[in-house]
Amino acid sequence: MRAIWKGTISFSLVNIPISLYPATKRDELSFRLLRKTDLSPIKYQRVAETDGKEVPWQEIVKGYEYDGGKVVVMTEEDFKRADVDATQSVDITEFVSEDEIDTMFYDRPYYLEPQKKGAKAYALLREALRKTGKVGIAKVVIKTRQHLAAIRPERNALVLELMHFPEELIEPKTLDLPGDTELGEKELDMASELVERMTGPWQPSKYKDDYRESLMKLIDEKIKHGGRIPAGVTASKRQATKMIDLASVLKESLEQAGKGSARQSSVSARKHRKTLRKAA
Repeated sequence: MRAIWKGTISFSLVNIPISLYPATKRDELSFRLLRKTDLSPIKYQRVAETDGKEVPWQEIVKGYEYDGGKVVVMTEEDFKRADVDATQSVDITEFVSEDEIDTMFYDRPYYLEPQKKGAKAYALLREALRKTGKVGIAKVVIKTRQHLAAIRPERNALVLELMHFPEELIEPKTLDLPGDTELGEKELDMASELVERMTGPWQPSKYKDDYRESLMKLIDEKIKHGGRIPAGVTASKRQATKMIDLASVLKESLEQAGKGSARQSSVSARKHRKTLRKAA
């Protein structure tokens, strides 16, 4: 895996040389756009508005539009000149408790790998953060954009978590959300009990992209059958949710959860009796 950025983590007088690597990947299916009549691939051209002529990459520049149509051209040197030092440095300005940060601020994680000379300082920062329960708040420029970021320990790694600036978050003031709604104590108790019964350990490996798997199944079937979907191969559909009485459905859910526990206990008991008979 290639590093997408190299620089240093800096705080106070400490500088740690690091490389930045993606910590996530998008596993999306890729589709080509084709002409319906002969399945010829569709290509996109960079065309100028004024004369309709195609423009090669070497003749394309970046411009910022202002005052309803006026444009100022920006060069690569301009972007570098805007903040040269920050483009190669993750500058930690302060440390804060991790539990104080609203998860809405987090955007995208990256792994930080120390270069050879920075291994000891890297490990020292990682363990200090782990011991204190703190994260480092920093600013970093990646490509042409400055990001707010949090540096936190994740197993043996330090993770740079890009964050949203406060002005990037949209307040849900315009949404019609329930406020201090009067809730029946019985309904709340049943809902809380159902949550407790359905609570289990976090195991991310249990969760899969059902839509992608279903779509790949249909694609495979069309490939096998010359572009047609054979009879009997359908994508599962969920029925639309209807308005329901919350109290009654909570009661039914609790009963089902109880039956499930009872069935599990019964199965376990039968297995135990069989084991005892074999041992005898």
